[in-house]
Amino acid sequence: MNVSTYTVKPKLPAALKPLEEIARNLWLSWNYDAVQLFIRLDFDAWLKSQQSPIRTLGMVSQERLAQTANDDSYLAALKEVYDRFQRYKKGDTWYRGNYKDVVAYFSMEYGMDAALPIYSGGLGILSGDHMKASSDMGLPLVGIGLLYRQGYFKQMLNADGFQQESYPENDWYNMPVERKVDKDGAPIKISVDLAGQQAVAQIWEVKVGRSSLYLLDTNMEENTQDIRNVTAALYGGDKETRMQQEILLGIGGIRALRAIGINPAATHMNEGHSAFLALERAREIMTEKNFSFHEACELIWPTNLFTTHTPVPAGHERFDIAMMDKYFKSWSQVLGISWKEFLGLGRIDVNDEREVFCMTVLAMKLSAYVNGVARLHGVVSRDMWRGLWPGLPLNEVPIGHVTNGVHPRTWISSGMLELLDRYLGPTFEDKPTELSIWERIDRISDEELWRTHERRRERLVAFIRERIHAQYVRTGVDMRRFRQAEDALSPYALTLCFARRFATYKRGNLLLRDPERLIRLVKNNDRPVQLIFSGKAHPHDIPGKELIRELIHFADKYDVSNRIVFVENYDMNVAKYLTSGGDVWLNTPRRPMEASGTSGMKAAMNGVLNCSIMDGWWDEAYDPEAGWSIGHGEYYHDEKLQDDVESKALYDLLERDIIPLFYQRGNDGLPRGWIKMMKASMRQIGQSMSCHRMLMDYANQFYFPALKNYRRFSKDDYAETKSIAAYFAKLQHAWPGLKIIKTESNAKPVMQRGDMLTVTAHLDLGSISPNELLVELYHGTVSNQTNEIADARKTEMKWVKCEGNINVYQIRIECVDTGMQGHTIRILPKHEALIHPYRCGFIKWA
Repeated sequence: MNVSTYTVKPKLPAALKPLEEIARNLWLSWNYDAVQLFIRLDFDAWLKSQQSPIRTLGMVSQERLAQTANDDSYLAALKEVYDRFQRYKKGDTWYRGNYKDVVAYFSMEYGMDAALPIYSGGLGILSGDHMKASSDMGLPLVGIGLLYRQGYFKQMLNADGFQQESYPENDWYNMPVERKVDKDGAPIKISVDLAGQQAVAQIWEVKVGRSSLYLLDTNMEENTQDIRNVTAALYGGDKETRMQQEILLGIGGIRALRAIGINPAATHMNEGHSAFLALERAREIMTEKNFSFHEACELIWPTNLFTTHTPVPAGHERFDIAMMDKYFKSWSQVLGISWKEFLGLGRIDVNDEREVFCMTVLAMKLSAYVNGVARLHGVVSRDMWRGLWPGLPLNEVPIGHVTNGVHPRTWISSGMLELLDRYLGPTFEDKPTELSIWERIDRISDEELWRTHERRRERLVAFIRERIHAQYVRTGVDMRRFRQAEDALSPYALTLCFARRFATYKRGNLLLRDPERLIRLVKNNDRPVQLIFSGKAHPHDIPGKELIRELIHFADKYDVSNRIVFVENYDMNVAKYLTSGGDVWLNTPRRPMEASGTSGMKAAMNGVLNCSIMDGWWDEAYDPEAGWSIGHGEYYHDEKLQDDVESKALYDLLERDIIPLFYQRGNDGLPRGWIKMMKASMRQIGQSMSCHRMLMDYANQFYFPALKNYRRFSKDDYAETKSIAAYFAKLQHAWPGLKIIKTESNAKPVMQRGDMLTVTAHLDLGSISPNELLVELYHGTVSNQTNEIADARKTEMKWVKCEGNINVYQIRIECVDTGMQGHTIRILPKHEALIHPYRCGFIKWA
C-alpha cells in the first residue's frame, strides 16, 4: 500500500499562539499554572489526551479555541504564564560560563513527564530530574537518549491479580518532540554499523526549559524491519536487541551531537548502557589527529564520567564473547589493537578468556571519574569493583559518590508548592541553588501545613477510588468488590504507601509476614491504618509478579480490599498522587541492595514521613526527628531471619511510635507532634536531597574539572596528551622490572609519642626516572583482626641519592598515635597531567 503522509497541526488563533510554544517545552511539567491553561481550555480533552498538552490542542474544537481567544480572563492568565516562561529562559543562572563546549549526558531512559513515556522507573526519573535541574542552573549540558516507539509497558492486572503487559504505540507528532532538520528542511541523520547492517537514525529534540534532550530513532523507511525495531521498546527484545540499542545510544549518540554541531567535550555515562561512546570518541580522535588508541584514551579518560546505579550484579550489562565478536571484531582493527586487548577493556581480569564483556568495566576503565549514587552505595561499589585495581586498599578505590536528588517543583504538589512559595518567598523559585531557603519552613503555621496535607490525602483517596473502579470494570469482578471500591480507603485514616519496582529484594510483602498483627492494625476503628501499594514487575520477573498477586490475594482473603489496595500501572502521575497524599512512605529493601532510591525524597518534600530500612539515601539522611529507621543498618546472612526480625521491627514502630503519634490530637484536632516531624523532614530533605544540590556536586566535582581537562589536554597541539601517553607507554614496558630492594627504619619494639621515625627505601627503578614515580610511606594503626593498616596515612618520600643502580628514598615522621603502629612502602605513577594516580595495574608494594 502506497500511503502519502503529511502532518496536521492545530489552527490556533493568534492570541493563543503562545500555547503551542509552552506545550512544546517541558518547562510546563514543573509549572502547574502552565498546566492549568490546558485544563482550563478543555478539561474533557485534557483527560482524553492523557494529560498531553500538544494532543489537547489538537482535540479542542475550533469553536472553543475562538471562544477562548476572546476570553480576557484566560488571555491574562496566558500572558502571565508566557511572560514568566520567557523570563525563565533569559534570566540569570547559577552557571555563568560559556557554552562552546558541553557535557553530554547519556541515559537509556528519561522520565520527564507523563506526556513523554520513554522511562521505566527510577533511572529514568532521575535522568529527567537531572535535565530539569540542569536547565534551572543553566549548565552547559545536553541529554542523549533513544526515542522508543512503545516506551515501557502498560501494566494491567487480571482478575487473579497477575500482572499482564501491553505496549501502546507512542504518537510522536502529538508529543513534545521535534525532528531536527538541516538548513534545507531535510531530517538530520546518522548511521551506525550493526553487524554489517547500516542502521540509519534520525534525531528528535525535546526542549527542557533552557536545555535540550536529543533522542535517536531508527523507525525509518530506509531501514529493514529488524533495524526499525531497535528503538521499538525500552528494555524490549532479547540480548541482541540490547546490544543494538547500546551501540546506537553510545556510538550513535556521539555522531548525532556532531551532526547537529555540538561538541561533547566531556561525557557523563548514566549507567553502563552508553559505554561504547568511549570507543567512538577514541576513534574520532585517532582519525582526526592520527593518534594511536592509547594516545586517544589519554584525552578521553580525563573527560569521561561514569555513574554506577546498582549493587545488583544482574543490573550490570554483560555480553558473551560470541556477541562481541559479531558486533565488534572489526573495531579492534579500527582502533589498532589486538582482539584480546579489545576484550580486555571489558574484563576485570584481562587474561581470563572465559570472562564475558562487561559494560560497567568498560566505562570504569575509560573514565577518570566514577561515582555511586549515595554514600553507602559508594562504599558498596568500591568493594564490588575493587578487582579493577588489584593491590589498592579498599578506601582508595577511585569510586566516589554523589547522592541522588529530586527536582522539587516537579514533585511537590501544586497545593503544597503554593504554600511554600508564599512563605519561602521568590528565592525559592528564582534561585533554587540557595538551599538554605528551606530553613524558613517554620514560618508556615501548623494549621495551614496540616490542612494542605489533608487536602492532598483527600485527593489521593478520590484518585485511587477512580482507578480501582476502572480496574474492576475492565476485569469484571463481582458486585462485592465493586462496593468495596466505592468505599475504598478513608480520607482521614493514617495512610502508608509503598510504591516502586516490584523486585524481590525490595520486599513489598514484608508487612504480610504476621497477618494477624497487620489485620488488627487495619481493622482498628479507633486508629485505622490503610496501605496503598503500586509498582511494576519486570515482564520476565515471575517472582516479582507473584509478589503483586500475593498482595491482592491477601487483601481478598482477609476481606480488607477496601483498606489494602494495589494501584496498577505505576507511572509519574500515580507517583505524584502517592508521594503527596500519603502520610508514611515505606521502604523495605535488603541492605545494601538499594543504591539510592528517590521516591522517599519526593514524599519528604511534600511532608510525608519516611519509614525505611537504613539503605540507599536514607542511610545518610535518617534523623529520628524527621522519620523512622527499621533496624540500625544490620547485615544478615540468613534472609528468613532478616525478614522475621525486620518485619517485627516494622510492626513495633507502627504500634508504638507511628500510629500513636499520628492520632495524638490536641483540642484543635491537630497532631502537633506529627506536624513537627513533617517540618523537620521538609527542612532537612529539601536542602540535602534537592536535585540542585546534586547538580552542584556533579558540576564542582566532575563537570567543571572534566571541561577544564578537555581544554588543557587539547591545547598546544595536544602536548600533554602526547606526554602522558608516552609516559604510560614507557611505564607499561618498565613496570614489571621495578623492584623494592629493601626497606630500613629506626623503629624500636616500643616507641614514645614524639619520637621521630626514619624510614629508608632502596629501589631499583630500571629505566624509570625518580621524578616519574610517587614513592609513599603508608602508615597508621595496625588492626588486631586483620593485621593490616587501618585508616592509613600516605606521606610522600623524598629521593635522597643514587647508589649505582639503586635509588634511595627517605622520610622522617613523628610518632603521634599510640598503640600498635605499622608502615610499609608503595610506588604509584607520578605525572603532572595525571588526574589521580590510581590507574589499573600500576601499584607496587614492599
